[in-house]
Amino acid sequence: MIDLRESDPFTRFEADICIVGSGAAGITLARQLARSGLQILLLESGGIDFEADIQALADGPSIGHDYYPLVDARLRFFGGTTAIWGGRCAEFNPIDLERRDWVPHSGWPISHGDLLPYYDHARTLLGLPPRQLTAALWPRLGRTMPGFAKDSLTTDFWQFTSQTEQFTLRKCGDLVESGSVRILLHATVTAINTEYGNNAIESITVGDVTGYNATIKAKQYILAAGGIENARLMLASNIGNNHDQVGRYFMEHPHARGGRMAEGRFWQLLKMLHGRMRDDKGHMHAPLIRPSAAMQKREGILNSAFSLAARQAPQANMVAPVKAYNGLKHALAPTKTNRSLWLNVKKVMTRFNEMAGPLRPRALTAMGWDLTAIMRAEQAPNPDSRVKLAQQRDALGMPLTELDWRFSELDKHSVKVMMQEFATQLELMGIGRFDPAPWLDEAATLWTTDPLISAHAKGGYHHMGTTRMSGSPRTGVVDADCRVHGVHNLYIAGSSVFATSGWANPTLGIMALSLRLADHLTDKNTKQTQQLSMVKA
Repeated sequence: MIDLRESDPFTRFEADICIVGSGAAGITLARQLARSGLQILLLESGGIDFEADIQALADGPSIGHDYYPLVDARLRFFGGTTAIWGGRCAEFNPIDLERRDWVPHSGWPISHGDLLPYYDHARTLLGLPPRQLTAALWPRLGRTMPGFAKDSLTTDFWQFTSQTEQFTLRKCGDLVESGSVRILLHATVTAINTEYGNNAIESITVGDVTGYNATIKAKQYILAAGGIENARLMLASNIGNNHDQVGRYFMEHPHARGGRMAEGRFWQLLKMLHGRMRDDKGHMHAPLIRPSAAMQKREGILNSAFSLAARQAPQANMVAPVKAYNGLKHALAPTKTNRSLWLNVKKVMTRFNEMAGPLRPRALTAMGWDLTAIMRAEQAPNPDSRVKLAQQRDALGMPLTELDWRFSELDKHSVKVMMQEFATQLELMGIGRFDPAPWLDEAATLWTTDPLISAHAKGGYHHMGTTRMSGSPRTGVVDADCRVHGVHNLYIAGSSVFATSGWANPTLGIMALSLRLADHLTDKNTKQTQQLSMVKA
């Protein structure tokens, strides 16, 4: 582990592969590539803990739909935002990667089958159970699967890994001790330097707010700095953007209030669908509802998901304990001490809710709270929803990010159809009446955010799509191997390459794609070595 602040000024570092960013993507890549014998240099903009002046480099304005302050939307120190990751995991469904005629700009140049072996590997790394059919999981959880009609709504599960700190420094001793990996701290990329013709990267320039600089020279470069920063770096260096695709198609998993249970057998619904639960092997799961593939095709909707929980009614005054918790969480700097405090509080709350089971929401609904459908939606890829460069510059002279987050009619239409279908299915099952949220019928409203539904009311902090994967440079930024179109030694890792977002939380998919990229680079290096040996022979 090397700190740029302790290096000689204008040092030159060399490696076979340089990885920019030490979050889930960068660390997964470094671990896998270290086994190949290649020399890896892993760059981190920050140090080993939160520093306000480094975090300020993530700032920038938002000009579209209201979003979190960008300075808080990603953490800049070793491990990145995974330092506060809750461990929620899910996989794409096959339809998520397919070309859907009713979803403009959908379709990946790879299939779901291409990802499956890498999902399996990522599951093993995170200590998750093997993949299994949803119908087989319900009895193992001691619950009954809701009896939705065939080709209507269906159920699925989030899974939770207990290894949420796998990407923090204290869990990365294998990288620190590796003879193949060097970690360079306080190394923020300030320039990506191309060779003549812009078809290859010649070097990378890094700097620090204290004034130190260095040059990085590698054979291959990988940007793994997140869905916003990857696009920002490419835009600032004018790389891979011949067709104005870099930064476009910014997607989140936006949250919203989908509706409420108006009357009926709440208890039966809660027993089926509420909260987290452990299977017979001790693995944690949480149920969700989403449209089946057949329903998506029939109704022309997205693969969004929702869950049920007790929440205060719209426009209510937030109860004091929740308000205090949210305020304290956002007021405290995410230092190691404060992160530990927050994670411990969260573990206690999760354990309490697990023990209370459906009794807690039943008690809250008896006190006047609503049994609410909480949307965690897929967002349709939209070229007008994008990351751009702002006029303002950061402390290193780099243009700040400007986010223009936008919604489409398909985003709202998908939620409305799902809520109407949920109401129909509950009536058919004799459970009761469900009322979709009023905003779904407001013509002037594309999306609405409700601070009472979640501690993350606007979205999951999931930044996707800004350097999307596509078979053509006219419709995306990277090819099926995550290589930037037209630049032979530049690759991108992370959720910025997602062509669509699906309902699944991105971390497991990020790891799967990173493992796939590592295999590609290892195979490529092996072939090049063999060819060189043949030439010499």
